[in-house]
Amino acid sequence: AGRAHNCLSKEVVIANAIIAILTIGGQQLFSFFTFSCPCHVGQNLIYGLAFLGVPALILLVVGYALNNQTWRLVTGKRSPLQAEGTQNQLLQCKLTCFVLCSITGRALVAPVTWLAVTLINGSYYVCAMSEYVSVYYYGANPNITASDRKKILAAFPCSQLVPPELSRARDEVILLLRYQSQVAGWLLIAVVVITVFLSYCLASCFSPLSFLHFRYWTSYVHNEQELFDEATDQHSKLYAIQHIRKFFGFVPGSENVGEIRIPSLREWQAISGLAFLKLVDEEHYDYSLLHDWALKGSIHWMEGFSM
Repeated sequence: AGRAHNCLSKEVVIANAIIAILTIGGQQLFSFFTFSCPCHVGQNLIYGLAFLGVPALILLVVGYALNNQTWRLVTGKRSPLQAEGTQNQLLQCKLTCFVLCSITGRALVAPVTWLAVTLINGSYYVCAMSEYVSVYYYGANPNITASDRKKILAAFPCSQLVPPELSRARDEVILLLRYQSQVAGWLLIAVVVITVFLSYCLASCFSPLSFLHFRYWTSYVHNEQELFDEATDQHSKLYAIQHIRKFFGFVPGSENVGEIRIPSLREWQAISGLAFLKLVDEEHYDYSLLHDWALKGSIHWMEGFSM
């Protein structure tokens, strides 16, 4: 059990590390090929925040979508059978919150990495905040209007647009903004690390299982899921073989095929087209048109036999 638990923990750590590395590499390529600050009043903030926040939001949604637990949590929640099976609403709510927190923790790896790397890099923050720097850095001509001052400050991320007499002021502004951005990035990393550590500590403190029992439970769940996936694949294949044999008279891979069955035009029409899940009774569905055809054939055969 200990080995399985260690392997599972290592798998999670490795997966998170791979996600973080891919996010860092993607951010660097994304910045190199696509980011170009407009250096214009009113556009810098929107452009910088868009490059900072939108990819993080997309990565968060993708993180939710790629986690199987997300679909396990939401699939069939509006089913009448699901409503009947839910006895203890409070316990179900606690379990849902726990699973949702676990899913969110995994989904946040990529967006948090993106935000941390972009803040440490500083380019997006410099672009977004350049026009909002304190005016004391601007000292070349105190008689200009506020709108002209903003235009000059907004142009600071683009060195070619800055007048020579303001080069030193520009360098000071860029250094200040990079300082703020990098401090924010490291603070984000520190907050996330501390939060994750405290979350694991609290979860362990309130766990009803002892340390070794928890390791055994983790190992059991992991092995059960693997065996269930194998059984699901084998069961569905055997069930499909029954319907394929009924339609064609044999199944692929059969070495000795005595005779084959020639489906009629009506039967070809019955299994063609688009199919949705069809409720057969209170407990069963038809999974496909071929499945529906095979079950109807069985029902007709049993009715004829009973007569």
